[in-house]
Amino acid sequence: MRQPAIPPASELTPHTGAVLPRLYVPEEVAAVLGCSAWWVKDRARRRLIPFTRVGRAYRFTGEHLAEIIRMHEARPALAQQPSASEPARKSPVPRPSPSPAVATAQLRARPPRRARQGQFGTAA
Repeated sequence: MRQPAIPPASELTPHTGAVLPRLYVPEEVAAVLGCSAWWVKDRARRRLIPFTRVGRAYRFTGEHLAEIIRMHEARPALAQQPSASEPARKSPVPRPSPSPAVATAQLRARPPRRARQGQFGTAA
């Protein structure tokens, strides 16, 4: 029986003594995130989430997964109450109206098609 060329990630490599990272397939990442594998692959293809490419396949480490979760995390907005020392905010400054020097053209709507069909005396 042949030994695998690469030991599992949980074992130390004999030469360096370092642990290899566990690589997850998009289906495993999708199961953890609660989304579809298509979404994971699509985001990786568009380079919106971190990934590792092995050949033509997308692979993800635990660090990638943690970063994806952090990227899509939404925090509630804190309602800021004005303090007594802080002056009240002014209303936004209104934008100036366009200068009257610019000539504007009057637009006219064209008549509907059914009104134009009667011009030629033909029935459809």
